[in-house]
Amino acid sequence: MLEFLARLFGREATGSKEIAKERLRLVLVHDRASVSPQLLQMLKNDLIKVISRYMEIDTENLDIHLDQTNETVALVASIPVKRMKRVAQNPA
Repeated sequence: MLEFLARLFGREATGSKEIAKERLRLVLVHDRASVSPQLLQMLKNDLIKVISRYMEIDTENLDIHLDQTNETVALVASIPVKRMKRVAQNPA
């Protein structure tokens, strides 16, 4: 109920403390996985390029990040699909 009221009055449920904690968590995951932000961006660009051959995706709302649980690091991708393409595009 409080979350609803916070949204209604324009206050975000997550404060700057929570945002800072999430950013720190992401930095630690990237560090432990030995993945630079540049490498992750290159991976993201390649994924978009390949997936775009087969489907039209919403590149504005996609989320690709690394997540760590215990000793395991996972690449997590949430890629909104607008529609499937009838014919796959050939790689250029």
